[in-house]
Amino acid sequence: MGNGVRPDKDPYNFRSDGKPGVDGYLGDFRRGPAVFTLYSLGSQPGRTPKIIDYLLDVDDGAGARECCRFTDDPEDVPEWATAWRRDPWCPWILEQCRALIAEPDTA
Repeated sequence: MGNGVRPDKDPYNFRSDGKPGVDGYLGDFRRGPAVFTLYSLGSQPGRTPKIIDYLLDVDDGAGARECCRFTDDPEDVPEWATAWRRDPWCPWILEQCRALIAEPDTA
């Protein structure tokens, strides 16, 4: 883990949702030419117990694009971007995300 590019305070470093890349950063990982970056979006205020939302971006050289959104609720199903639905990498990607959630690369 952590072999990608850590976001910095560069004003042009944005997540796919337009927010600064340092907001909620948990870490990144690579597979082939793609760098996946995981962000915590915080908890949903209307849900009890508190459920944490996550955003996974992917950048293969064309800039950050949303790959997946998911929560830490085991009953929720990840919402994959259209290009990633049923991709054979999906189980591996979620495994990497869970490892980053357990041990964030925020040092």
